[in-house]
Amino acid sequence: MADGAPGGPVLRLFVRLVRRPLLPAVRLWRRNIQLRVVAATLLMSLAVVLALGFVVIAQVSKGLLDAKEEAAQSQAAGGFAVAQEKANTPSAVDGPDATDNKVGRDASTWMNSLVKQLASGGQTAFEVVALGAGPDAGGQPSGPFVSGVKGARASGNVDPTASVPAALRRDVNHATGTFKTFSQIRYTAGSGDKAPEPALVVGKRLTDINGDPYDLYYLFPLTQEEESLNLIKVTIATAGVFVVVLLGAIAWLVVRQVVTPVRMAAGIAERLSAGRLQERMKVTGEDDIARLGEAFNKMAQNLQLKIQQLEDLSRMQRRFVSDVSHELRTPLTTVRMAADVIHDARVDFDPITARSAELLAGQLDRFESLLADLLEISRFDAGAAALEAEPIDLRDVVRRVIDGAEPLAEHKGTRIRVLGDTQPVIAEADSRRVERVLRNLVVNAVEHGEGRDVVVRLASAGGAVAVAVRDYGVGLKPGEATRVFNRFWRADPARARTTGGTGLGLSIAVEDARLHGGWLQAWGEPGGGSQFRLTLPRTADEPLRGSPIPLEPEDSRSNRARAAAEAAGAQASPKAQQGPVRGDRSPIPPRSAVAGALPVPADPTALPGSGARVVARPADPDQGADQAAADRAAADRVAAERAAGAEQSAAAREDGAGGR
Repeated sequence: MADGAPGGPVLRLFVRLVRRPLLPAVRLWRRNIQLRVVAATLLMSLAVVLALGFVVIAQVSKGLLDAKEEAAQSQAAGGFAVAQEKANTPSAVDGPDATDNKVGRDASTWMNSLVKQLASGGQTAFEVVALGAGPDAGGQPSGPFVSGVKGARASGNVDPTASVPAALRRDVNHATGTFKTFSQIRYTAGSGDKAPEPALVVGKRLTDINGDPYDLYYLFPLTQEEESLNLIKVTIATAGVFVVVLLGAIAWLVVRQVVTPVRMAAGIAERLSAGRLQERMKVTGEDDIARLGEAFNKMAQNLQLKIQQLEDLSRMQRRFVSDVSHELRTPLTTVRMAADVIHDARVDFDPITARSAELLAGQLDRFESLLADLLEISRFDAGAAALEAEPIDLRDVVRRVIDGAEPLAEHKGTRIRVLGDTQPVIAEADSRRVERVLRNLVVNAVEHGEGRDVVVRLASAGGAVAVAVRDYGVGLKPGEATRVFNRFWRADPARARTTGGTGLGLSIAVEDARLHGGWLQAWGEPGGGSQFRLTLPRTADEPLRGSPIPLEPEDSRSNRARAAAEAAGAQASPKAQQGPVRGDRSPIPPRSAVAGALPVPADPTALPGSGARVVARPADPDQGADQAAADRAAADRVAAERAAGAEQSAAAREDGAGGR
């Protein structure tokens, strides 16, 4: 049903109310294999018992009815013969005083005597009904009988017209021979409201003492056969219930012998996954279950051995990295002191030696940063990183980061703008770690932004806060956004390691985000820049359900194309939908996205982890023409900067440590 259809919400509410009490039963059914096997056994056993019961009852019923029909036809044939014989010898019924001028009285008396005599021989085994042959096709009497009998005759208070079916009477009236059918014996009001009884009715056309036709019927009650059949039904039902219950109990016991070891193995597997590697199954016997337990224990033992070996190897590696990092500090301090002396005296050296002294000092700075990053990574790997969370305002952290990145931004010709800083953005976080993450993101954006604006956006919604850093540089190629957080990964492998940072900045940043229980995610498109989004819970240990800032920015190619299509459909002015372009810089976001705008609603599609998504370059050459022109102008400016100030750019790059 559609959402807008009448009754749609009511139907969904009804479905939820019905499903809610059934959820525990459904969950139990899905998780308990023993219950499913026993239930399936009971259902199949019930189906077999029902089918067998129907077959047995049908066969017994057919046998009883066949025997009853054979006996009834034999008795009815004898009765018909006796009745015809009495009609041929009327003195046997009327007596010696019968006269020919009293035909009506004699026929009536003879009929009454005939019905009584025939019924007296059966006791309660059958009843006799005599009906005059009527002229109508339905067999219903109309007017006086041809034989002169004024009414039907029946024994035992039987209602003659109601007990004999009309179809049988038609058959008897229109053909010769004996006919039979199943019906009910109905009694007259003077019989004490006796209930109708099922019966077999056998009828035949005969002639009376005057030679006139009449119909004689034998009604054989089926009460005894019905009682016998009911007894058989009750017996089969009782035996069937007993068999079904017994089969269910047997299935429960058999399945329990198989399920119990499986449940034990599942519980031990859960404890093994929780780190309790010493858990083992209890093995008894030599059957298949015992072999399964032995195989499981052997697997657990080998798994424990391998895990211990890997833990020892990992511990050795972490200790090696930590020891090497610590041991290198002492000679590095000595080399630093000597390098500082040489660097301070470089004015007295020749140009080549002076340049070598500058390069030595710069590489020593990078070496110290690399050692610091390695020590931090080793702490994350060892699980020794501690979080010192306290309520902080992310606006203050962003301001400190921007102040530190301003010299590099001025050298690159980049302007750093902040959006969404009009309201406090409070979160329980470690200020030092958050500042390190944001410094890495901002410096990376400035270095890779090709002199265009870098936009830092803050937002808060629900139980989450977010900071997004947007640049309009070279962007990321398809697949790179998922690898950008790998250690020592570079977007351009041909680029020398002397430029940029240590290659561990984003790896440390994503570990800092995970330590807070947050997300560090990346988005990018070739030639359209990239955006890194840091999402943190407002309160420590609170799970994240979304981010206040969408991962894909509003000014991405796909969003701009969608906005242009909507604007064209609404016949709006293109200038009213696009932000102004400032020279060779990137398009300025629309007014709704600048400082003071309302926070962006939570992104329901945000996922834990990197959550990265890369948008490929559009195939349409006309799309993004302004952006391509800006790219060419920026490339020319960068080339001029490199040719004019090679010495100054090296020092500036050292200040921008923490590259991708």
